[in-house]
Amino acid sequence: MIKFKKSKSLRSLVMALAIVAAIPTMASAHCDTMDGPTVGDAKKAIESNNVNYVLKWVTPENEKEVSKIFDLSMKVRKLSPEAEELADNYLFENLVRIHRAGEGAPFTGVKPSGTPIDEKVLAADKSIEVGNLSPLEKYVEKDKMPELKERFDKVMSLKNFDVNNVEAGREYIEAYVKYFHFAEGEEEEAAHGTEATHEAAKYETSNDKAEALPIIPWSLAGVFFTTTVVLAVVHHKSHTK
Repeated sequence: MIKFKKSKSLRSLVMALAIVAAIPTMASAHCDTMDGPTVGDAKKAIESNNVNYVLKWVTPENEKEVSKIFDLSMKVRKLSPEAEELADNYLFENLVRIHRAGEGAPFTGVKPSGTPIDEKVLAADKSIEVGNLSPLEKYVEKDKMPELKERFDKVMSLKNFDVNNVEAGREYIEAYVKYFHFAEGEEEEAAHGTEATHEAAKYETSNDKAEALPIIPWSLAGVFFTTTVVLAVVHHKSHTK
């Protein structure tokens, strides 16, 4: 009987994820994996209860939305271990989605931990970690090294910003993305430029076809998410007494 009751509760919790997953999304890169820097900062924000860790990843226009999502997640995750996992994933998905949308880039969900990452990206990250470009040297042509070093130096000069200085954080992220963009072999200044252009074209076509379909706002998805989790937790507690 206990197993049956628990399974019903778990089914209710799975419904919350299904609702969020079913909502149309914009469309994904290094920043959209569970091992990436965006989710990494989201985890720091949760641990310290400080939304400023993640605000640097979004535009000023999206600050309010991300702050609301963060506050909602922090409240819901206190309800139970199951609610904590759901709330954290809700924050991760929305943060990466909004960050990507701010770049005009697609989002297809947050890829799981362990997802293979391009060696150039890993080397670019390692270079920041060790403070020099030696990990990247074998991946970048010699004639491009001066430009890469210029971008790298800017990243390093902005790296040690105060987490509560969101504008300084955004300046760092802008330099960080441009550095990675160049290290990966893209000549354009804009983050994820070529990928975003191709994907945006695909989405423009698909959006024309789907224009007549009803879209549920993400704020409403948040209501569904919270309501389902709360009901599931209440149901679980009332049936395990």
